[in-house]
Amino acid sequence: MSTPPFLDLPAGAVARPLRTARGDFATLDTEPASGPSPAGGTALLLPGYTGSKEDFIALLAPLTAAGHRVVAVDLRGQHGTGGPRDEAVYALPELAADVLAMADALIGADGRPVHLLGHSWGGLIGRAALLLDSGLGTDPEITDDAPTTPASSSTRFASWTAMSSGPAALQDSEVARTKLLVDGVRTLPLDVLWPSVNPNPPADAAIGEFLRRRWLGTVPEALIAGGEQLVQEPDRVAALATLPLPKLVLSGSTDWAWPVPWQDDMARRLGARRVVVDGAGHSPNTERPTETAGHLTAFWHEVGRDRDQG
Repeated sequence: MSTPPFLDLPAGAVARPLRTARGDFATLDTEPASGPSPAGGTALLLPGYTGSKEDFIALLAPLTAAGHRVVAVDLRGQHGTGGPRDEAVYALPELAADVLAMADALIGADGRPVHLLGHSWGGLIGRAALLLDSGLGTDPEITDDAPTTPASSSTRFASWTAMSSGPAALQDSEVARTKLLVDGVRTLPLDVLWPSVNPNPPADAAIGEFLRRRWLGTVPEALIAGGEQLVQEPDRVAALATLPLPKLVLSGSTDWAWPVPWQDDMARRLGARRVVVDGAGHSPNTERPTETAGHLTAFWHEVGRDRDQG
C-alpha cells in the first residue's frame, strides 16, 4: 500500500464530498485562488488497491501552484466513501461508471474536460472508464492486429495518465500474494489481518494510525472484488490505444507490481509519452512527489495548449 509522507492538508485544500449522479465520493479538493488556468485544467486522481485519496496529498500543493484544480478521490468502498456489503457493486463496470459520473460532476461551465490519472489498480479502473466513455464498453474484443477507432474524442477527458499501472494482471509473484490477501479477507476480520498486511509500521505514529484506520474503514467486499480484478485483468492496451486522447505512462525506476519493462512496452503500444521517476518505486506520488508533480504539470500544460490551439 502507498504511505503518504504527511497528513496535513496544504493551504487551500479541503476534504469534502463530490456529489455525483451515482452518489457522493470523499475527496481532497484544491483549486487555485483564481480558478484553474486554461492550460492547467482539472485533474481527477484515482488511488490504488488498499489506498485512498491521501496517497496524493504530497502532490496537491505543487499541482495547484501550477494552475490545476486537483480532486483526489476515495473510490467506492474505500476509506471515506464506503459502500454496501455486496461484491457486485464493486465490479469493474460499476467502478468505471462511477468515474464517468465524477468527471461529469467536475466539468465546469466552460465544458473543459478533465485530466484523468489512475495509480496502480486505479489505473485499471481509469482505463475501463475511458473505454466505457468511448462506447467500446469495459470488455472490448480488440487486439493489436485488428484495432478499431472510436468515432470521436471524449468530451469528458482531456488526457490519460497511467501511474505505476500495467497492461494486464499483476506479475506472478504479486498475483500469489494478492490471492492470499483475498482469501484472508474472505475468512478473517480486517483487524485480525492488519498485522500481516502492515508488518513494518511507519515510524510516525500518526501515519501508522491513519493506515490502520484506512484499512479497517475499507469495505471487505471491495477488497475482494479489487483483488480479483488485479489477478484476472486481461490485456486491454490495444483497445485503449484506439482512443484519440493524449496518454502518459509514468512510473518509478523500480516496480514490484508491474515490472518497468512491461510499462515501457505498454507506453510503446499506446503511443504514449513515457516518464520514469528516478529513485521512486511503485508510488512516485508519495516517494518523489516534487519530481512527479513536475512531470504531470508539463504533460497537462502541453495538452491544454494543444487543445486550445486546435
